[in-house]
Amino acid sequence: MDNYTDESSPPATAMSGALKNRPLPRHIAIIMDGNGRWAIQHGLPRVLGHRQGVKALKPIVKECSRLGIEVLTVYAFSTENWSRPLAEVTTLMALLEEFLDSETPELKDQGVRIRTIGHLEQLPKAAQAALARSCAETDGQTKMVLNLALNYGGRDELVRAVNRWLAEQRSKGANHDLDVATVERYLDTAGLPDPDLLIRSSGELRLSNFLLWQMAYSEIYITDVLWPDFTPEELLRAIEVYQQRDRRFGGHS
Repeated sequence: MDNYTDESSPPATAMSGALKNRPLPRHIAIIMDGNGRWAIQHGLPRVLGHRQGVKALKPIVKECSRLGIEVLTVYAFSTENWSRPLAEVTTLMALLEEFLDSETPELKDQGVRIRTIGHLEQLPKAAQAALARSCAETDGQTKMVLNLALNYGGRDELVRAVNRWLAEQRSKGANHDLDVATVERYLDTAGLPDPDLLIRSSGELRLSNFLLWQMAYSEIYITDVLWPDFTPEELLRAIEVYQQRDRRFGGHS
């Protein structure tokens, strides 16, 4: 996968107006990577890198809403992140609650609906309660969906989707075969369009178990910028590159 962050890219301010003349992605997914490395580079504890990463998210949400992006899905905490030190995990959960409590009113004012994907029942009760409050408070907002992937893993999602389908089959005494449309109805993302554009910060070249089903035809943009340094200008560069891609979905142009 190519890296498109070289200095020959046009300034983001010049790109902003031009973006509207070409199709925008309906759904952008972001792997927000590099908080720990950012902290190390600045001689700070890793937890302060995560705090800075939370701060970086706010202007990205605002810019997506301004552009008219329908869905923004951010990989906030994976099923594998439980293997991190307990103090770091505890801090991440506290930052989640802090973000929801402080930002939900403004997100609601912007017309943003908060939605979640992942195995939420395994999150701490306080985090679950904060999520429930924010989802309820923003329910009905229609300008944009902010989709938080929490305790999320693509393989785990597929297993849970199939198990939900099997449970319904047993309850109805049915014996139908699975097809693509049926699987999609049982995914955490049911009702949302698949991501058109995946952005990954920090230069890593992997999907990290993120939206494995949904990203079958997503365009992928990799940047070396660490997430705490990711700005709306970086977002615009990613979208500008997306708009130059020839999306064929297995067919011809």
